Amino acid sequence: MSEKIRVAVLGADGRMGTAVCEAVAGAADLELVARMGPGDDPGVLTPADADVAVDFTTPAATEANVHALLDAGLDVVVGTSGWTADAVERVRAHVEARPLAQGVLIAPNFALSAVLTMRFARQAAAYFESAEIIELHHPDKADAPSGTATATAQAMGAARAAAGLDAMPDATTTALDGARGADVAGVPVHSVRLRGLVAHQEVLLGNPGEQLTIRTDSFDRASFMPGVLLAVRRIGSRPGLTVGLEALLDL
Repeated sequence: MSEKIRVAVLGADGRMGTAVCEAVAGAADLELVARMGPGDDPGVLTPADADVAVDFTTPAATEANVHALLDAGLDVVVGTSGWTADAVERVRAHVEARPLAQGVLIAPNFALSAVLTMRFARQAAAYFESAEIIELHHPDKADAPSGTATATAQAMGAARAAAGLDAMPDATTTALDGARGADVAGVPVHSVRLRGLVAHQEVLLGNPGEQLTIRTDSFDRASFMPGVLLAVRRIGSRPGLTVGLEALLDL
């Protein structure tokens, strides 16, 4: 039997971190070697301790964690939201400058249904006059819009631009602040925070006389675990920066 992949989890005390720890501990080919919480320094880890670190911490901490883990010599899988384009590019430059063939995956969502929703929305965006996104999460989520909604809107905006579509029709002349949502790459994104929800997203696309709705619902954090474990198993063979779980799927 081949050696197990040794995994350290950052944010292990959080809801997602706890679920990741349980999933890793239950996988026959993985070994949970470290549970790190707030105040723990990820820079103390070495390749002698772990092969891969999984970060589910906070938007304020995640970029510094990734840089520390790269300097420590580990591969990194990141599920924390709130990444900016500049932060992603700083990580890209760092991992490309490392002498080791390390890999970093930053994924806005690990649920397979969410990854497919993003893919389908990007494909459909070029064929519809109007498009909007509604993302719905629990009220303890720190960022809005969600990383998934932001990435979806950016991909849809790029597809619309490549197709040469005009700006979406909208005759609104007066509105309360935020009523039309956040503008992400020309796509309105609306954030709902409601007790009882976990993670949900609805993409609405419209043409005269027709509407397409693409929706993903995660009712339990268990829905993210197959994607997380897939990333842990494959990141060691993908040096450099990978953004999005889609790159690891046969789509």
